[in-house]
Amino acid sequence: MSSIHYKSQLDYLKNLRNETDDLILAMESFAIKNKIPILDWNSVELLENLVILYSPKRVLEIGTAIGYSTIRIVKHLKNKAIIDTIELSKDNIKLAKEFILKSKFNDKIRIFEGDALKIIPKIKYKYDFIFLDADKQYYVELFDLAIRKLKKGGVIFIDNLMWKGYLAVKRIPPKYQNSTKIIENFNKYFINHKSIKSNIFPIGDGIGIGIKR
Repeated sequence: MSSIHYKSQLDYLKNLRNETDDLILAMESFAIKNKIPILDWNSVELLENLVILYSPKRVLEIGTAIGYSTIRIVKHLKNKAIIDTIELSKDNIKLAKEFILKSKFNDKIRIFEGDALKIIPKIKYKYDFIFLDADKQYYVELFDLAIRKLKKGGVIFIDNLMWKGYLAVKRIPPKYQNSTKIIENFNKYFINHKSIKSNIFPIGDGIGIGIKR
């Protein structure tokens, strides 16, 4: 649970949640049981709403994990719209393929297996919507590559920009000090980037939304 909100507030909102998709609920349980990070439930609901509002024809996801957010996105894509998703972990790719097959949306999802830093430059087309949730160490490099592949007026959605709340506290556990500094530097880069209109919102673990100018 994110530490950037009061537990009582999150519990209240969670009690109002009305998720009925058995596969989504099963994936959430699987992720918790196996300690696999997936997008926070209220963050992914925001992501879904943006996809519905923007109605992108082509989506790029950088960081598939087990395919949780991939499936949440593809459920709301219209007609011939598709999502390309990139994942490095072979274990995650295996799990994602299994869940995607169960979702019956596998014809609208294409998985690129390997390093996003090497894969993105080779992609020849541009996207209407990009979701970045990969290795935080390479967020700046991945963001720069992603922006080049984002169409004018397109949206980029980025997770973990409050990094468990550590960006706003004085004492940071030693194991999180380096990663917190990385996210802090990225946030400054993101907010001041001239090619996008950017904001960071205290939703889930901190969501960055940018619209390409």
